[in-house]
Amino acid sequence: MNQRIFSLSETAKILNVDKETLRRWDNQGKLKSIRNPINNYREYRKEDIVIFEKGKIYFNESQHSNNIPLRDYKSIELFAGAGGLALGLEQAGIKHLLLNEIDKYAVKTLRKNKPEWNVIEEDICNVDFRDYKNKIDLLTGGFPCQAFSYAGKKLGFEDIRGTMFFEFARALKETEAPVFLAENVRGLLSHDKGKTLKTMTEVLDELGYHVFEPQILKAIFYKVPQKRERLIIVGIKKDFMDKVQYSYPEPYGRIYTLKDALKKGELYNCDVPKSEGQIYPNRKKEILDMVKPGECWRNLPIDIQKEYMKKSFYLGGGKTGMARRISWDEPCLTLTCAPAQKQTERCHPDETRPFEIREYARIQTFPDNWIFEGSQTQQYKQIGNAVPVNLAREIGYSLVRLLNDINKIEAQK
Repeated sequence: MNQRIFSLSETAKILNVDKETLRRWDNQGKLKSIRNPINNYREYRKEDIVIFEKGKIYFNESQHSNNIPLRDYKSIELFAGAGGLALGLEQAGIKHLLLNEIDKYAVKTLRKNKPEWNVIEEDICNVDFRDYKNKIDLLTGGFPCQAFSYAGKKLGFEDIRGTMFFEFARALKETEAPVFLAENVRGLLSHDKGKTLKTMTEVLDELGYHVFEPQILKAIFYKVPQKRERLIIVGIKKDFMDKVQYSYPEPYGRIYTLKDALKKGELYNCDVPKSEGQIYPNRKKEILDMVKPGECWRNLPIDIQKEYMKKSFYLGGGKTGMARRISWDEPCLTLTCAPAQKQTERCHPDETRPFEIREYARIQTFPDNWIFEGSQTQQYKQIGNAVPVNLAREIGYSLVRLLNDINKIEAQK
């Protein structure tokens, strides 16, 4: 594979300096350049750029240098969906022993793309994890978040029965995995004034786990061209809590845009393939034809605003996702399970239509060869529900680092 060479302009952006500074550094021998044999322009190699701290951050060199698994780390993933989290963790070097998912179309997607994965299509309530006791290093999953009924009770492990979190906790209890990763929507952090998350933490503590401070990760900082946020919760067995520490992945120095997702560049080596997708009704298309890239309903003539927004026109709030056309030079807004919902419109920059299936998948950083099964509606749903693959990979690197530290402790026993 040919080594990537960076132009003077690209290198200046990476290091956050002007071009004249780079020329001066070149003359001083501080940053070596090479000369393009055709036009004699200055160009730079990655190996020279990462000498500087900003270069390391941009390429994430400092974060990943010690994140190669010391052995095969094995995981079980629950609520696996279309595989965004599982694929990203695998790219970071984690092996999956079992994936559980109840949605038949998502299961078909997983089996289609990864026939070597052990995918169990079953209601998690019926899955027995005791055969995996002490056989895995990591339990992961994004459980659907249900409210708890407090009713004056002190909630413990038995009191959360009937919730999907109980099933996650049960799998943890039965496998005794040393590390777990739970991901969820941002709203869990504040749900019921924080009581829901507090109860979860208490249950995990009851099961013998230390929970690190949960953190909201913004996908745009992890090579994902989308303003998506996920709540990440990582915990370890208390046996290790005074011996290791967990650090969430460091953000990249660059924000990727819709152009990076759909056009040939650093994220993908070709333009997005053509695929099927939803279309707008005629009147909606006529209205969205008036909206320019980066604009929304507020940029429409006042009479059209009232027609399109109806009662929402008179309510407070920005509602900038309505009649929204994404521009090429911004990250996409968070994708939903349907590409043309009125409250969360995501219109293509040039063409007046929703994003197509493959465009949706790229914004979630799935590879182009990842096939989604089921109807068009089912495919959109699977992609919209997924954890972005690149975000999952960065989390995976951080977990490998944690598992390496635990492995070193175990090796000393």
